Amino acid sequence: MNDAVAARLIDHVMRREAGELDAAARRAIKVFVLDTLGVTLAGRAAEWAGEVHRAALGWGAANDARALGHDTPLPAPAVAFVNAYNAHNQEFDCVHEPAVVHPMATVHSAALAVAERRGGVDGRSFMTAISLGVDVATTIGCAATTGLKFFRPAAAGVFGATAAAARLLGLDRAQTANALGLAFAQCSGTMQAHREGKPTLALNIALAARAAVQAVDLARLGFPGPAAFMTGPFGYLRMMEDGFDLIAFEALGKIARITEVSHKPFPSGRATHGGVDGILQLRNQMKFLPEDIEKIELFAPPLIQQLVGRPLGAEMTANYARLCFQYVGALAAGEGEVPLDGYSAAATRQPARQALAAKVAVIDDGNPDPNALAPQRVVITLRDGQQGEVTVADTFGAPANALSDEENVAKFRRCCAHGSAPVAPAQVDAVVAMVADLEAVTDMRHLVASMTPAARR
Repeated sequence: MNDAVAARLIDHVMRREAGELDAAARRAIKVFVLDTLGVTLAGRAAEWAGEVHRAALGWGAANDARALGHDTPLPAPAVAFVNAYNAHNQEFDCVHEPAVVHPMATVHSAALAVAERRGGVDGRSFMTAISLGVDVATTIGCAATTGLKFFRPAAAGVFGATAAAARLLGLDRAQTANALGLAFAQCSGTMQAHREGKPTLALNIALAARAAVQAVDLARLGFPGPAAFMTGPFGYLRMMEDGFDLIAFEALGKIARITEVSHKPFPSGRATHGGVDGILQLRNQMKFLPEDIEKIELFAPPLIQQLVGRPLGAEMTANYARLCFQYVGALAAGEGEVPLDGYSAAATRQPARQALAAKVAVIDDGNPDPNALAPQRVVITLRDGQQGEVTVADTFGAPANALSDEENVAKFRRCCAHGSAPVAPAQVDAVVAMVADLEAVTDMRHLVASMTPAARR
Protein backbone atom coordinates (compact mmCIF):
# COMPACT_ATOMS: atom_id res chain seq x y z
CA MET A 1 0.00 0.00 0.00
CA ASN A 2 1.41 3.39 -1.00
CA ASP A 3 1.92 6.10 1.59
CA ALA A 4 3.69 9.14 0.14
CA VAL A 5 4.08 10.76 3.55
CA ALA A 6 5.69 7.66 5.03
CA ALA A 7 8.02 7.52 2.03
CA ARG A 8 8.97 11.14 2.55
CA LEU A 9 9.86 10.52 6.19
CA ILE A 10 11.96 7.50 5.26
CA ASP A 11 13.73 9.45 2.51
CA HIS A 12 14.61 12.16 5.00
CA VAL A 13 16.12 9.70 7.47
CA MET A 14 18.17 8.02 4.74
CA ARG A 15 19.46 11.05 2.83
CA ARG A 16 20.80 13.52 5.34
CA GLU A 17 24.56 13.47 5.79
CA ALA A 18 26.46 14.36 8.95
CA GLY A 19 28.06 17.39 7.31
CA GLU A 20 24.75 18.94 6.30
CA LEU A 21 23.92 20.45 9.68
CA ASP A 22 24.42 24.20 9.66
CA ALA A 23 25.82 26.22 12.54
CA ALA A 24 22.40 27.07 13.99
CA ALA A 25 21.35 23.43 14.02
CA ARG A 26 24.63 22.28 15.58
CA ARG A 27 24.34 24.89 18.30
CA ALA A 28 20.71 23.98 19.05
CA ILE A 29 21.56 20.29 19.25
CA LYS A 30 24.30 20.97 21.80
CA VAL A 31 22.01 23.24 23.80
CA PHE A 32 19.27 20.65 24.05
CA VAL A 33 21.54 17.65 24.53
CA LEU A 34 22.96 19.40 27.60
CA ASP A 35 19.48 20.42 28.70
CA THR A 36 18.13 16.88 28.34
CA LEU A 37 21.07 15.34 30.18
CA GLY A 38 20.39 17.76 33.04
CA VAL A 39 16.65 17.26 33.35
CA THR A 40 17.12 13.48 33.09
CA LEU A 41 19.55 13.53 36.01
CA ALA A 42 17.25 15.77 38.03
CA GLY A 43 14.36 13.43 37.29
CA ARG A 44 15.98 10.70 39.38
CA ALA A 45 14.72 12.55 42.46
CA ALA A 46 11.14 12.88 41.24
CA GLU A 47 8.11 10.98 42.42
CA TRP A 48 8.02 7.33 41.21
CA ALA A 49 11.46 7.50 39.55
CA GLY A 50 12.82 4.92 41.97
CA GLU A 51 9.96 2.55 41.28
CA VAL A 52 10.44 2.94 37.52
CA HIS A 53 14.13 2.06 37.81
CA ARG A 54 13.45 -0.91 40.09
CA ALA A 55 10.86 -2.21 37.64
CA ALA A 56 13.39 -1.94 34.80
CA LEU A 57 15.94 -3.90 36.85
CA GLY A 58 13.47 -6.79 36.84
CA TRP A 59 13.18 -6.90 33.05
CA GLY A 60 16.39 -8.82 32.49
CA ALA A 61 20.11 -8.24 32.68
CA ALA A 62 22.42 -7.14 29.90
CA ASN A 63 25.57 -5.13 29.60
CA ASP A 64 24.05 -2.85 26.94
CA ALA A 65 23.86 0.56 28.58
CA ARG A 66 23.23 2.45 31.81
CA ALA A 67 20.51 4.86 32.76
CA LEU A 68 21.94 8.30 33.52
CA GLY A 69 23.04 8.54 37.12
CA HIS A 70 22.99 4.75 37.65
CA ASP A 71 25.82 2.21 37.59
CA THR A 72 23.86 -0.98 36.90
CA PRO A 73 23.82 -1.93 33.21
CA LEU A 74 20.49 -2.85 31.63
CA PRO A 75 19.14 -3.85 28.22
CA ALA A 76 18.99 -0.83 25.91
CA PRO A 77 15.15 -0.76 25.75
CA ALA A 78 15.03 -0.56 29.56
CA VAL A 79 17.63 2.22 29.63
CA ALA A 80 15.65 4.23 27.08
CA PHE A 81 12.56 3.68 29.25
CA VAL A 82 14.16 4.90 32.48
CA ASN A 83 15.90 7.90 30.92
CA ALA A 84 12.77 9.01 29.08
CA TYR A 85 10.66 8.80 32.23
CA ASN A 86 13.18 10.85 34.15
CA ALA A 87 13.51 13.38 31.33
CA HIS A 88 9.81 14.25 31.43
CA ASN A 89 8.71 13.50 35.00
CA GLN A 90 9.29 17.05 36.28
CA GLU A 91 7.89 18.89 33.24
CA PHE A 92 11.33 20.45 32.77
CA ASP A 93 12.23 19.10 29.32
CA CYS A 94 12.24 21.14 26.12
CA VAL A 95 9.24 21.41 23.80
CA HIS A 96 8.47 22.25 20.17
CA GLU A 97 5.50 24.53 20.70
CA PRO A 98 3.91 24.53 17.20
CA ALA A 99 3.93 20.72 17.22
CA VAL A 100 3.03 20.42 20.93
CA VAL A 101 5.72 17.74 21.14
CA HIS A 102 8.54 17.25 23.68
CA PRO A 103 10.97 15.76 21.16
CA MET A 104 14.16 15.25 23.14
CA ALA A 105 12.66 13.16 25.94
CA THR A 106 11.92 10.37 23.47
CA VAL A 107 14.51 10.99 20.74
CA HIS A 108 17.52 11.59 22.99
CA SER A 109 16.65 8.77 25.39
CA ALA A 110 16.34 6.15 22.66
CA ALA A 111 19.36 7.44 20.72
CA LEU A 112 21.65 7.51 23.75
CA ALA A 113 20.71 3.96 24.78
CA VAL A 114 21.33 2.64 21.25
CA ALA A 115 24.59 4.58 20.92
CA GLU A 116 25.94 3.17 24.17
CA ARG A 117 24.93 -0.38 23.27
CA ARG A 118 26.46 -0.16 19.81
CA GLY A 119 29.67 1.55 20.88
CA GLY A 120 31.88 3.65 18.68
CA VAL A 121 29.15 6.18 17.85
CA ASP A 122 30.88 9.53 17.50
CA GLY A 123 29.46 12.92 18.35
CA ARG A 124 28.83 13.95 14.75
CA SER A 125 26.80 10.83 14.02
CA PHE A 126 24.86 11.30 17.23
CA MET A 127 24.09 14.93 16.37
CA THR A 128 22.81 13.94 12.93
CA ALA A 129 20.56 11.26 14.43
CA ILE A 130 19.17 13.71 17.00
CA SER A 131 18.41 16.29 14.32
CA LEU A 132 16.65 13.72 12.13
CA GLY A 133 14.63 12.35 15.02
CA VAL A 134 13.48 15.80 16.08
CA ASP A 135 12.55 16.60 12.47
CA VAL A 136 10.38 13.50 12.22
CA ALA A 137 8.58 13.87 15.57
CA THR A 138 7.89 17.58 15.26
CA THR A 139 6.87 17.50 11.60
CA ILE A 140 4.26 14.88 12.43
CA GLY A 141 3.09 17.11 15.27
CA CYS A 142 3.01 20.19 13.05
CA ALA A 143 0.73 18.37 10.61
CA ALA A 144 -2.07 18.30 13.20
CA THR A 145 -4.72 20.99 12.74
CA THR A 146 -6.80 20.11 15.78
CA GLY A 147 -6.11 19.92 19.49
CA LEU A 148 -4.57 17.01 21.32
CA LYS A 149 -6.56 13.77 21.21
CA PHE A 150 -3.73 11.45 22.17
CA PHE A 151 -0.65 12.57 24.12
CA ARG A 152 1.28 13.81 21.10
CA PRO A 153 4.74 13.97 22.74
CA ALA A 154 4.60 10.18 23.00
CA ALA A 155 2.44 9.37 19.98
CA ALA A 156 4.55 11.43 17.55
CA GLY A 157 7.70 11.07 19.62
CA VAL A 158 7.95 7.33 19.03
CA PHE A 159 8.50 7.96 15.31
CA GLY A 160 11.27 10.48 15.95
CA ALA A 161 12.97 8.20 18.45
CA THR A 162 12.78 5.30 16.01
CA ALA A 163 14.19 7.42 13.17
CA ALA A 164 17.17 8.45 15.32
CA ALA A 165 17.82 4.89 16.48
CA ALA A 166 17.53 3.52 12.94
CA ARG A 167 20.05 6.06 11.72
CA LEU A 168 22.53 5.20 14.48
CA LEU A 169 22.26 1.48 13.71
CA GLY A 170 22.78 2.07 10.00
CA LEU A 171 19.52 0.42 8.95
CA ASP A 172 18.89 0.32 5.22
CA ARG A 173 15.80 1.81 3.62
CA ALA A 174 13.64 -1.29 3.90
CA GLN A 175 14.65 -1.82 7.52
CA THR A 176 13.99 1.83 8.37
CA ALA A 177 10.54 1.60 6.78
CA ASN A 178 9.78 -1.50 8.82
CA ALA A 179 11.09 0.12 11.99
CA LEU A 180 8.78 3.12 11.59
CA GLY A 181 5.87 0.80 10.87
CA LEU A 182 6.70 -1.21 13.97
CA ALA A 183 6.87 2.02 15.95
CA PHE A 184 3.33 2.76 14.81
CA ALA A 185 2.28 -0.71 15.97
CA GLN A 186 3.33 0.37 19.47
CA CYS A 187 2.13 3.99 19.20
CA SER A 188 0.20 5.18 22.25
CA GLY A 189 -0.21 8.03 24.69
CA THR A 190 -3.26 8.98 26.69
CA MET A 191 -4.33 12.53 27.47
CA GLN A 192 -6.36 11.14 30.38
CA ALA A 193 -3.16 11.00 32.40
CA HIS A 194 -2.66 14.70 31.68
CA ARG A 195 -6.22 15.47 32.72
CA GLU A 196 -5.80 13.60 36.00
CA GLY A 197 -2.24 14.78 36.68
CA LYS A 198 -0.85 11.27 36.97
CA PRO A 199 2.78 10.15 36.57
CA THR A 200 1.49 7.98 33.74
CA LEU A 201 2.07 11.07 31.58
CA ALA A 202 5.84 10.65 31.80
CA LEU A 203 5.34 6.90 31.51
CA ASN A 204 3.81 7.53 28.07
CA ILE A 205 7.14 9.09 27.07
CA ALA A 206 9.07 6.17 28.56
CA LEU A 207 6.99 3.62 26.70
CA ALA A 208 7.57 5.48 23.42
CA ALA A 209 11.35 5.54 23.87
CA ARG A 210 11.42 1.85 24.74
CA ALA A 211 9.16 1.04 21.78
CA ALA A 212 11.59 2.81 19.45
CA VAL A 213 14.47 0.58 20.49
CA GLN A 214 12.29 -2.51 20.21
CA ALA A 215 11.14 -1.40 16.75
CA VAL A 216 14.66 -1.03 15.34
CA ASP A 217 15.78 -4.30 16.90
CA LEU A 218 12.93 -6.18 15.23
CA ALA A 219 13.39 -4.37 11.92
CA ARG A 220 17.11 -5.14 11.91
CA LEU A 221 16.16 -8.83 11.95
CA GLY A 222 13.80 -8.36 9.02
CA PHE A 223 10.49 -8.23 10.88
CA PRO A 224 7.97 -6.34 8.71
CA GLY A 225 5.89 -3.40 9.88
CA PRO A 226 2.84 -1.70 8.34
CA ALA A 227 3.90 0.23 5.23
CA ALA A 228 1.17 2.90 5.20
CA PHE A 229 1.77 3.92 8.79
CA MET A 230 1.06 7.61 8.20
CA THR A 231 -1.86 8.04 5.78
CA GLY A 232 -3.23 4.53 5.36
CA PRO A 233 -6.92 4.01 6.24
CA PHE A 234 -5.82 3.15 9.78
CA GLY A 235 -2.56 5.09 9.74
CA TYR A 236 -1.36 7.56 12.35
CA LEU A 237 -2.80 10.77 10.93
CA ARG A 238 -6.26 9.28 10.36
CA MET A 239 -6.46 7.49 13.69
CA MET A 240 -4.51 9.64 16.15
CA GLU A 241 -5.45 13.15 14.97
CA ASP A 242 -8.89 14.60 14.21
CA GLY A 243 -7.49 16.86 11.48
CA PHE A 244 -4.23 17.24 9.58
CA ASP A 245 -2.55 19.12 6.75
CA LEU A 246 0.17 17.36 4.75
CA ILE A 247 1.87 20.64 3.83
CA ALA A 248 3.96 20.31 7.00
CA PHE A 249 5.90 17.44 5.43
CA GLU A 250 7.12 19.68 2.61
CA ALA A 251 9.52 21.31 5.09
CA LEU A 252 11.47 18.09 5.66
CA GLY A 253 15.08 18.75 4.75
CA LYS A 254 14.50 22.49 4.46
CA ILE A 255 14.20 23.36 8.15
CA ALA A 256 16.17 21.90 11.04
CA ARG A 257 13.30 21.67 13.51
CA ILE A 258 15.70 21.49 16.45
CA THR A 259 16.24 25.24 15.94
CA GLU A 260 12.53 25.79 16.66
CA VAL A 261 12.57 24.00 20.01
CA SER A 262 11.87 25.95 23.21
CA HIS A 263 13.62 25.66 26.54
CA LYS A 264 11.60 25.17 29.70
CA PRO A 265 13.11 27.60 32.20
CA PHE A 266 10.62 26.53 34.88
CA PRO A 267 9.81 22.99 36.12
CA SER A 268 6.14 23.09 35.22
CA GLY A 269 3.91 22.50 32.22
CA ARG A 270 5.01 24.67 29.29
CA ALA A 271 1.50 26.05 29.12
CA THR A 272 2.18 27.74 32.50
CA HIS A 273 5.32 29.50 31.31
CA GLY A 274 3.80 32.49 29.55
CA GLY A 275 1.85 33.32 32.68
CA VAL A 276 4.84 32.73 34.94
CA ASP A 277 6.98 34.95 32.73
CA GLY A 278 4.37 37.71 32.92
CA ILE A 279 3.98 37.38 36.68
CA LEU A 280 7.74 37.60 37.23
CA GLN A 281 7.96 40.67 35.01
CA LEU A 282 5.17 42.39 36.96
CA ARG A 283 6.65 41.30 40.28
CA ASN A 284 9.88 43.07 39.36
CA GLN A 285 8.03 46.17 38.16
CA MET A 286 5.43 46.50 40.92
CA LYS A 287 7.54 45.29 43.87
CA PHE A 288 4.50 43.73 45.56
CA LEU A 289 4.39 41.28 48.43
CA PRO A 290 2.15 38.20 48.31
CA GLU A 291 -0.25 39.72 50.82
CA ASP A 292 -0.68 42.79 48.59
CA ILE A 293 -2.34 40.79 45.80
CA GLU A 294 -6.07 41.01 45.20
CA LYS A 295 -6.14 38.85 42.06
CA ILE A 296 -4.02 37.52 39.19
CA GLU A 297 -5.68 36.99 35.81
CA LEU A 298 -4.15 35.13 32.87
CA PHE A 299 -5.86 35.74 29.52
CA ALA A 300 -4.64 33.00 27.20
CA PRO A 301 -5.55 30.78 24.22
CA PRO A 302 -7.99 27.89 24.73
CA LEU A 303 -5.18 25.31 24.79
CA ILE A 304 -3.79 26.96 27.92
CA GLN A 305 -7.15 26.59 29.63
CA GLN A 306 -7.32 22.96 28.49
CA LEU A 307 -3.82 22.08 29.66
CA VAL A 308 -3.29 24.06 32.87
CA GLY A 309 -6.60 25.72 33.70
CA ARG A 310 -7.45 22.86 36.05
CA PRO A 311 -8.86 23.79 39.47
CA LEU A 312 -6.66 24.15 42.51
CA GLY A 313 -6.80 21.18 44.87
CA ALA A 314 -6.22 21.05 48.60
CA GLU A 315 -4.32 17.76 48.25
CA MET A 316 -2.73 17.79 44.80
CA THR A 317 -0.19 15.28 43.53
CA ALA A 318 3.09 16.74 42.29
CA ASN A 319 2.14 15.91 38.71
CA TYR A 320 -1.20 17.67 39.05
CA ALA A 321 0.35 20.73 40.69
CA ARG A 322 2.92 21.16 37.89
CA LEU A 323 0.00 21.38 35.46
CA CYS A 324 -2.15 23.71 37.57
CA PHE A 325 -1.54 27.35 36.71
CA GLN A 326 -3.27 28.55 39.86
CA TYR A 327 -0.59 26.82 41.91
CA VAL A 328 2.39 27.48 39.62
CA GLY A 329 1.36 31.13 39.25
CA ALA A 330 1.19 31.43 43.04
CA LEU A 331 4.71 30.01 43.34
CA ALA A 332 5.99 32.61 40.89
CA ALA A 333 4.12 35.49 42.55
CA GLY A 334 5.01 34.47 46.08
CA GLU A 335 8.54 33.13 45.71
CA GLY A 336 9.83 34.94 42.64
CA GLU A 337 10.74 31.57 41.14
CA VAL A 338 9.35 28.10 40.46
CA PRO A 339 11.54 25.78 42.55
CA LEU A 340 12.16 22.13 41.70
CA ASP A 341 11.21 21.19 45.25
CA GLY A 342 7.98 23.21 45.22
CA TYR A 343 5.70 20.24 44.55
CA SER A 344 5.97 18.02 47.60
CA ALA A 345 2.82 17.33 49.58
CA ALA A 346 4.02 19.69 52.30
CA ALA A 347 4.78 22.43 49.77
CA THR A 348 1.47 22.28 47.91
CA ARG A 349 -0.56 22.25 51.12
CA GLN A 350 1.01 25.35 52.67
CA PRO A 351 -1.94 27.56 53.70
CA ALA A 352 -0.33 30.76 52.40
CA ARG A 353 0.33 29.21 48.99
CA GLN A 354 -3.16 27.79 48.80
CA ALA A 355 -4.66 31.18 49.69
CA LEU A 356 -2.59 32.98 47.06
CA ALA A 357 -3.33 30.32 44.43
CA ALA A 358 -7.05 30.80 45.01
CA LYS A 359 -6.62 34.38 43.72
CA VAL A 360 -5.27 33.17 40.35
CA ALA A 361 -7.56 32.66 37.35
CA VAL A 362 -7.07 31.42 33.77
CA ILE A 363 -9.42 33.06 31.24
CA ASP A 364 -9.93 31.84 27.65
CA ASP A 365 -9.11 34.72 25.29
CA GLY A 366 -10.92 33.17 22.31
CA ASN A 367 -7.85 32.53 20.14
CA PRO A 368 -9.11 30.48 17.14
CA ASP A 369 -5.90 28.40 16.83
CA PRO A 370 -6.44 25.13 18.77
CA ASN A 371 -2.68 24.59 19.17
CA ALA A 372 -1.67 28.16 20.08
CA LEU A 373 0.26 28.70 23.32
CA ALA A 374 0.69 32.46 22.84
CA PRO A 375 0.20 35.35 23.08
CA GLN A 376 -0.81 35.57 26.73
CA ARG A 377 -1.71 38.56 28.88
CA VAL A 378 -1.24 38.80 32.64
CA VAL A 379 -3.13 41.34 34.75
CA ILE A 380 -2.32 41.69 38.45
CA THR A 381 -4.56 43.79 40.68
CA LEU A 382 -3.36 44.77 44.14
CA ARG A 383 -5.54 45.38 47.19
CA ASP A 384 -4.82 49.12 47.05
CA GLY A 385 -6.27 49.29 43.52
CA GLN A 386 -2.94 49.42 41.69
CA GLN A 387 -2.97 47.33 38.54
CA GLY A 388 -0.21 46.03 36.28
CA GLU A 389 -0.51 44.37 32.89
CA VAL A 390 1.92 42.70 30.51
CA THR A 391 1.51 40.81 27.24
CA VAL A 392 3.83 37.90 26.59
CA ALA A 393 4.14 37.32 22.84
CA ASP A 394 7.21 35.10 22.95
CA THR A 395 7.38 33.04 26.10
CA PHE A 396 10.73 32.97 27.87
CA GLY A 397 12.65 30.01 26.48
CA ALA A 398 11.14 30.22 22.99
CA PRO A 399 13.60 30.69 20.10
CA ALA A 400 12.67 34.38 19.86
CA ASN A 401 13.24 34.81 23.61
CA ALA A 402 15.82 32.10 24.24
CA LEU A 403 17.92 31.34 27.27
CA SER A 404 21.47 32.61 26.97
CA ASP A 405 24.34 30.13 26.97
CA GLU A 406 25.01 31.09 30.58
CA GLU A 407 21.38 30.49 31.56
CA ASN A 408 21.40 27.13 29.79
CA VAL A 409 24.50 26.00 31.67
CA ALA A 410 23.08 27.37 34.94
CA LYS A 411 19.96 25.25 34.45
CA PHE A 412 22.13 22.19 33.84
CA ARG A 413 24.08 22.86 37.04
CA ARG A 414 20.85 23.35 38.96
CA CYS A 415 19.59 19.99 37.71
CA CYS A 416 22.84 18.23 38.58
CA ALA A 417 22.70 19.60 42.13
CA HIS A 418 19.11 18.45 42.67
CA GLY A 419 18.21 15.42 44.74
CA SER A 420 20.01 13.15 47.18
CA ALA A 421 22.89 12.23 44.84
CA PRO A 422 24.17 15.50 43.35
CA VAL A 423 26.80 15.45 40.64
CA ALA A 424 30.20 16.79 41.69
CA PRO A 425 31.07 20.25 40.29
CA ALA A 426 34.19 18.94 38.52
CA GLN A 427 32.12 16.24 36.86
CA VAL A 428 29.56 18.84 35.78
CA ASP A 429 32.32 20.98 34.27
CA ALA A 430 33.60 17.98 32.30
CA VAL A 431 30.17 17.22 30.84
CA VAL A 432 29.58 20.88 29.91
CA ALA A 433 32.90 20.96 28.08
CA MET A 434 32.27 17.65 26.33
CA VAL A 435 28.85 18.71 25.03
CA ALA A 436 30.19 22.10 23.92
CA ASP A 437 32.60 20.22 21.64
CA LEU A 438 30.30 17.31 20.84
CA GLU A 439 31.71 16.97 17.31
CA ALA A 440 35.02 15.93 18.87
CA VAL A 441 33.57 13.11 20.98
CA THR A 442 34.82 9.83 19.52
CA ASP A 443 32.45 7.54 21.41
CA MET A 444 29.20 8.58 23.12
CA ARG A 445 29.91 5.99 25.80
CA HIS A 446 32.48 8.44 27.19
CA LEU A 447 29.74 11.00 27.80
CA VAL A 448 27.50 8.48 29.56
CA ALA A 449 30.39 7.18 31.65
CA SER A 450 31.20 10.68 32.86
CA MET A 451 27.72 10.94 34.39
CA THR A 452 27.57 7.66 36.31
CA PRO A 453 27.99 7.43 40.09
CA ALA A 454 31.20 5.42 39.57
CA ALA A 455 32.75 8.42 37.83
CA ARG A 456 32.33 10.45 41.01
CA ARG A 457 34.42 8.11 43.11
